[in-house]
Amino acid sequence: MRRRTGRLARALPSWGQEDAKLPTGQDAAPAAAWRIGGALAGPVAFGCRLCTVRRTGTAAQVVRYALRWERVCVRHGRWLLDADADQPLEHLDLRGVPEVITAQRQWARVVRRAVRAGAAPERVFALAHAVVARWWEQAPGWEQETIWPRRLDHLAGGNTVADLGWWQIVGRDAAVFPEIVAVAGALLDPAMAELVWVDSGGLRPRPLSVDGMFCRRLGERLGREWLGPLAATDYGSPLTSWMGAVIRLRRSKGRTAGHDDDVWWLRQEHQPATIAGRLRVAGREKKAPGSGRTWRAAVSAEQRMLITRAIEGAEEQLIQLRGAQYGKTAEVAQQLLSTLGHAATLIDKAVREGAAAALSVGMALEEVAHWARLPAEVLADVLVDDDDEQSVAQWWM
Repeated sequence: MRRRTGRLARALPSWGQEDAKLPTGQDAAPAAAWRIGGALAGPVAFGCRLCTVRRTGTAAQVVRYALRWERVCVRHGRWLLDADADQPLEHLDLRGVPEVITAQRQWARVVRRAVRAGAAPERVFALAHAVVARWWEQAPGWEQETIWPRRLDHLAGGNTVADLGWWQIVGRDAAVFPEIVAVAGALLDPAMAELVWVDSGGLRPRPLSVDGMFCRRLGERLGREWLGPLAATDYGSPLTSWMGAVIRLRRSKGRTAGHDDDVWWLRQEHQPATIAGRLRVAGREKKAPGSGRTWRAAVSAEQRMLITRAIEGAEEQLIQLRGAQYGKTAEVAQQLLSTLGHAATLIDKAVREGAAAALSVGMALEEVAHWARLPAEVLADVLVDDDDEQSVAQWWM
């Protein structure tokens, strides 16, 4: 019995963990709950049935703890899906996308590089996953992106037309896995971090350029030369947050590094939604479009993205000021005012886009103007001409 208990403890990391919500007593359900094990040992995935047959002679369904970078069965060319997503598939066929299998082999080298650099591989992967998952959400608006649609079509067996939205959720992690591994390798490359430092102006700070060398080189490493400017202007993203941390860490020499100086810190708001979570949201919206989620139902995804990017961009600009207050007085003042001006411009853009979105769903101009704390005629003029150089911020009194 003791030997059996030991095996269960090794097989189920949640074995023996107490939880107030779990039943107790001799007739109660087992304490080894998947939801607790997932919190301790990572996400839960289906096992490969062909591997199970090979080892046991029985084609039984297997569920196991498997981190995001452990989902490829190289022997049988399968991507193993989350077991808690409440969807019928256990795996995706990778025979049409061999680059995903290649990426699985390359990940081992990335792990060794992370260990040598003193970084936890799981944190490196989590940050790279967040960066690429954000691009995945934006990719439907990128005309130049041709790799992911082709890859997703192979993963779906040519059946994406039937329910593209569903496949975009279920197939995301498999479709972007090669890019996750490539981004993780790039973020661990000291030469890439040096490019970020050079782009920032080094000890003579300047705003990061749209045509910065780091983002341009990153796009080239991903086989997407056009991606650089898009990544550079995605203010408030996990990637620009990493860049800001690299810059602050270099400038913080001689002082105690703060929480924001941890280059592998992933903010909670940057963590990509799980497949299970996204399927639940999609199911609710399909059953009751507009109920409880009127903003998402009525306002286009593109407009919501513009508002979010403007707000996150302003936030990122203000955060960068923390590391820019060193140097000669004139240079620091110039940097502070330049960055504050850029942040104000982004806030202006968020106000205009938010007001336009509210008006587009039928709100009255006077009501929207009241919320924005602007005279109605000023708001109307600004929305008529988005190129008006007059800032709406001057009306915020």
